[in-house]
Amino acid sequence: MCGFGWPGECVVKGENDPLASFWMPFTANRAFKANPRQLVSASGMHYQSADGRAILDGTSGLWCSNAGHCRPEITEAIAKAAATLDFAPTFQLGHPLPFELAQRLAALMPDGLDRIFFTNSGSESVDTALKIALAIQRAKGQGTRTRLIGRERGYHGTGFGGISVGGLVNNRRAFGGGLPGVDHLRHTHDLARNAFTRGFPQHGAELADDLQRLVDLHGADTIAAVIVEPMAGSTGVLVPPVGYLQRLRDICDAHGIILIFDEVITAFGRVGGATAAGQWGVTPDIITMAKGLTNATVPMGAVAVKRELHDAVIESAPGGIELFHGYTYSGHPLASAAGLATLDLYARDGLFDRAAELGSYWEDAAHGLKGQCHVIDIRTIGLVAGIELEPRPGAPTARAMELFHACFDNGLLVRATGDIIALSPPLIVEKTEIDEMFRKIAELLDRID
Repeated sequence: MCGFGWPGECVVKGENDPLASFWMPFTANRAFKANPRQLVSASGMHYQSADGRAILDGTSGLWCSNAGHCRPEITEAIAKAAATLDFAPTFQLGHPLPFELAQRLAALMPDGLDRIFFTNSGSESVDTALKIALAIQRAKGQGTRTRLIGRERGYHGTGFGGISVGGLVNNRRAFGGGLPGVDHLRHTHDLARNAFTRGFPQHGAELADDLQRLVDLHGADTIAAVIVEPMAGSTGVLVPPVGYLQRLRDICDAHGIILIFDEVITAFGRVGGATAAGQWGVTPDIITMAKGLTNATVPMGAVAVKRELHDAVIESAPGGIELFHGYTYSGHPLASAAGLATLDLYARDGLFDRAAELGSYWEDAAHGLKGQCHVIDIRTIGLVAGIELEPRPGAPTARAMELFHACFDNGLLVRATGDIIALSPPLIVEKTEIDEMFRKIAELLDRID
């Protein structure tokens, strides 16, 4: 029998290493298991490490615990749901919670995006959005439109659809060619012209014209959809240039192309407001969400679709099932309860406004690192910061990973992605905690070669 202590006391198939069985995601498994750094509890703005230290959360876990950790309002709602209705199918049946949550979500979306499809993760939301886009085009009599357009350095999860439209080569290198008929826009990162930008960079709107180039190359009648992150997070906080997103919208409108915003990171207060689309005044046809939807307490994602596009699919079917797509856990009772409690908490505490309230203070603190050893760029918007480090000669990414480990060992959780340190704290962060984050980073940068 296994014990329930930490770490586990089990011996698995004769192995003596209690860490051996878990094949960890996006992790250098050998390096981690040689020197494990583990988290065992959390509350508010802090984790506790296995060795009993408080770790200030500078990343909302993984861009997802927007309201802070272990909020009793959410955990109590989950417990109540588990004791009342542990599971109910949503294939040809239903239960009240996802209908209520969908209505609440629809009210937060930009005008018209009021049809909600539930998933279990950001990756599932992306693949769902791509499939819905293809179904919409077919329903509109545009069955030749099968091409999907992503963007270099884009991250859209790890499903085959997501890695195909995504622009991070390591995410698909080992898995073959991905979906056929996919192309990519250039990314918007321009260190030469936009270094140390606060908010939207001034240069680069013309990069949206890559979409027109691809229309000219492939023909508009072959292109179903374009998917971009309004702000590219996992690749290192790439903020859209002034006018870039609107230019994409205009080109899509001109050629009947569906525009998808992947807001798995930016939704639920990260850049102010419920969505980046709403906050920045550019309305796509589809929005993907996850992460902050349930404050990461129970896995859940969602896809918001314009009503007229949803209706095109529904009305095109002669009867029966209109969209042959879904998941066993779509609208799961516990996830739905967590989502409702999370939205209540966001509203009660005004957390969507925190990015705006703290934005200038956060920005000043982050850009206070300008001139620090190894820092070649700083990018900020809302409660997000990307600190780009000069790559170590012959060892790209090593310097950022060393800083990531040093921060953890000194009581701060940051995110290393390539040669960039990304920060996205819970929206409950206080100014003193912002000061602590950047003070520690500054101190540790001086110790790193």
